[in-house]
Amino acid sequence: MTAFSLETFGFPEVHADGGPIKLNLRKGLALLVYLAEAKAAVARDVIATLLWPETDRETGLARLRRLLHRVELALGQPAFEADRTSVRWSPAVVLKVDAHSFESACDRGDFEAACRVYRGDFLAGFALDDCPEFDDWAFFRREALRGRLMHALERLVQDKNAAGDHFPATAYAARLAELDPLSEVYGRHLIRSLLLAGDRSAAERHHAALTQRLRDELGIAPEAETEALMSPATELHAVPITSYVKGAGVHLAYQTYGSGPLDILVMPGFVSHVERVWESPASRTFLASLMKLGRLIVFDRRGIGLSDRVGSAPGIDVTAEDIGTVLRAVDSRRVVLFGASECGPACVKFAVDEPRRVAGLILFGALAKGCWAEDYPYALRASQYDAWSRQLVAQWGGPVGIETFAPSLAGDPQARAWWAGLLRAASSPGGISAVLEAFRDADVRHLLSQIAVPTLVLHRRGDQAVRIAAGRDIASRISGAEFVELDGNDHWFFAGDQQPVLGAIKRFMEGMRP
Repeated sequence: MTAFSLETFGFPEVHADGGPIKLNLRKGLALLVYLAEAKAAVARDVIATLLWPETDRETGLARLRRLLHRVELALGQPAFEADRTSVRWSPAVVLKVDAHSFESACDRGDFEAACRVYRGDFLAGFALDDCPEFDDWAFFRREALRGRLMHALERLVQDKNAAGDHFPATAYAARLAELDPLSEVYGRHLIRSLLLAGDRSAAERHHAALTQRLRDELGIAPEAETEALMSPATELHAVPITSYVKGAGVHLAYQTYGSGPLDILVMPGFVSHVERVWESPASRTFLASLMKLGRLIVFDRRGIGLSDRVGSAPGIDVTAEDIGTVLRAVDSRRVVLFGASECGPACVKFAVDEPRRVAGLILFGALAKGCWAEDYPYALRASQYDAWSRQLVAQWGGPVGIETFAPSLAGDPQARAWWAGLLRAASSPGGISAVLEAFRDADVRHLLSQIAVPTLVLHRRGDQAVRIAAGRDIASRISGAEFVELDGNDHWFFAGDQQPVLGAIKRFMEGMRP
């Protein structure tokens, strides 16, 4: 039994027991990588269309047969198991793929091993000029793996500094800052690690370089948190503490703040990041105001933010399960769920499944169904939703969507930079594409009549992302629900005038029975 190793981080290479194999066939390399990533049989028609998109079916299949033969000649032995309709790597071949080793290390929490395996971006410098579908597939796979690397590096920086191992933390933080040079969060990771390691001169150099990049590239000055790091009076240990709990094989990142007779769990929408959410002045002000009403809980769903990247979209049932995992970890007895936008359905699901643990439910700018139906005209049609999703993914990494989500902040350079950085940290283009696809197919209308806890539905009249009619519809289906129409056109709950939102929440919570 022959063993092959396939290196996909960087330009793809194939190695056998005797060493590297020279394979001067770009499409042959593409075929090997694609079959290895599929981990199963792939239809011949699919491969032929992927590698020869401009040819007719019979010509493409003939070229595939010749390519399979040439690749096996180069490998020196049969490597494929094929029939008339499909092809796969032969089960008789022991195949080791570095991308799979990287993901396996991430899954078991061995982030140091994962970072050693990741030597460069997936298929970096490799492309098939006449195969746009293959290049698109490679792009999304590359971004997904890169997102997991950034998550792993963030975990290592946090864990090493917490353990007092500041020099290794500095190395990981430097790699993180190199991956996203315009991220102030990653820049602060590096500056803080250098200061903790006692190298203030290096911290000052990196602070100056970051300041220059932000000015030249984005036309903005560093945030107050960045400037405060260089103050001798700053206590470096006084940073938010992110904890982790394992549920259903996945580590979930969460934070708690304050205290009180009630807990308030906030779920902000399709992306989140438990640390970056505090770096927007508007978001920080809103969350700090909620802390006056009870103990605040924030967490990242699986696949999002600082929680484990799982390679699949967190659906409503799974997210509801994650809510329960986090609430058990913080020993929550009575919680008010605050579900905004796409997170509203998961909060609905949990409130129905666990009514004894839920003191109240607040839905803000939420939908009961992801896309249009004849009996649900309040959302985009599936084709419109998919077009919007593709646009979002295509512009991922910039402040995409802020004009729709928060018109009042769209002209603020700091807000735009924060939103762009949060998107990059929260997910990758491929990862968020799966999340949006899952929400498109979501539908909790059948659960609304089963809600038996006090419910407040909030919606701004001019919301450009979710029509107010969707909020009215939700409230009409929940027995005893209070519906409050708010002025403004921001979809984000913390954007625009916060006081009417906070006032409605305060009255709602004060009216609950103890």
